[in-house]
Amino acid sequence: MKSSLGKRIFRLIWKTAAWFVGLSLFFVVLFRFIPVPLTPLMLIRCGEQLMAGQELRLKHDWVSIDHISKNLPLAVVCSEDQNFMNHSGFDMKAIERSIDASKRGNKRLRGASTISQQTAKNVFLWPGRSWIRKGFEVYFTVLIEFVWDKERIMEVYLNSIEMGNGLYGAESAARVYFKTSAQNLSKSQAAAIAAVLPNPRKYSANPPGPYVQSRIGQIVGQMNKWGTLRFK
Repeated sequence: MKSSLGKRIFRLIWKTAAWFVGLSLFFVVLFRFIPVPLTPLMLIRCGEQLMAGQELRLKHDWVSIDHISKNLPLAVVCSEDQNFMNHSGFDMKAIERSIDASKRGNKRLRGASTISQQTAKNVFLWPGRSWIRKGFEVYFTVLIEFVWDKERIMEVYLNSIEMGNGLYGAESAARVYFKTSAQNLSKSQAAAIAAVLPNPRKYSANPPGPYVQSRIGQIVGQMNKWGTLRFK
């Protein structure tokens, strides 16, 4: 009796794992070629708005990376992940620095999450800090780094990431903050959008507060030193 129950549980676990791997591979391959229409975070934010009795706000307009100003990929790399073009999804040096700082009790240090990890989290997962979610994040990061190239990861990132209250993606942020298109973002405008990414519901790209204004100057300085970001 116990043996039979154990076998059924094992088969259930095995089938669930097989379905999960199959579906995750399917969607990672699918999103290599088509726009990501919605993400779990978008749905969660809509639910939070409804629960709070707020007006439903979801602006998400997908545009090809060819129609996004080259200033924006450069700005987010300079701000979020300067080793993006070189790592395979994880910045081990940044992780080591974050661990060392945590051991010293430094709670203000930015995390070591790469653009690839943020993309995996935004597209496939839910917000949170549990070890289970982190494990899934690692899994999906490995998958997208294997199936997608860096340009596609950046394209999905810039179209899916939360950039303000109900704003997702470069086109929506450009339209709301600067009354322009993502293709026409200037260097300082791109830097302003990148500056709010650590907490896009707290900070505003336009008008910028003191923190964002300071970050804009820092990011533009890094962009000037970097020069050009080339994917091909």
